[in-house]
Amino acid sequence: MIDENDEARAALTRRQMLEAATVSGAFLLAGLPQATHAATLPETEPPVAAVAVTLKVNGHSRQMLLDPRTTLLDAMREHLALTGPKKGCDHGQCGACTVLLDGRRINSCLTLAVMHDGESVTTIEGIADGNALHPMQAAFIEHDGFQCGYCTSGQICSAVGMLAESRAGMPSYVTEDLSVAHPDLSDREIRERMSGNICRCGAYPNIVAAISEVAGEPT
Repeated sequence: MIDENDEARAALTRRQMLEAATVSGAFLLAGLPQATHAATLPETEPPVAAVAVTLKVNGHSRQMLLDPRTTLLDAMREHLALTGPKKGCDHGQCGACTVLLDGRRINSCLTLAVMHDGESVTTIEGIADGNALHPMQAAFIEHDGFQCGYCTSGQICSAVGMLAESRAGMPSYVTEDLSVAHPDLSDREIRERMSGNICRCGAYPNIVAAISEVAGEPT
């Protein structure tokens, strides 16, 4: 049986422990040098020097001073006001940012502008010949190859680049006969070759029809 004196001693002991812990903590904190906290702060990184980049964009030489981390997509949109290439996923998964780099289709969000100094870039703004639409643009209009239109610039640039690849004899994953110099662009071939360009509206049948017409194989 615990008497009142035992309870008092136990209560006193608990109070003493709490007081001792509080005092010890205060002494430890007071003993820390004031500079410790400041020393743990990360130092401010020096500014990155801008780099001169010259690109031939849609037939015109354009000079820019860019942060070397600037993507080709941001250089087109933010520095040259060419907003045709769209920033969709920004991870190279949707194809909305597709442009032609020296005639080759490329996801402009995945490459840095400084890597292409002196090269030629064609965006959707430079596809047409003056007021005359590119055949691929006209075919997209004729076949309603778009709905909201957000992916359309990337689709058209990719389709133009894809046709050039096909005419150069480049096979795709679904090409059955690799000995054929110029494989027929069947619907299956077109869908495979354009699989990197996503249309969230689902206008794929019309896109395939437009590309097939330009390729000389109407569906």
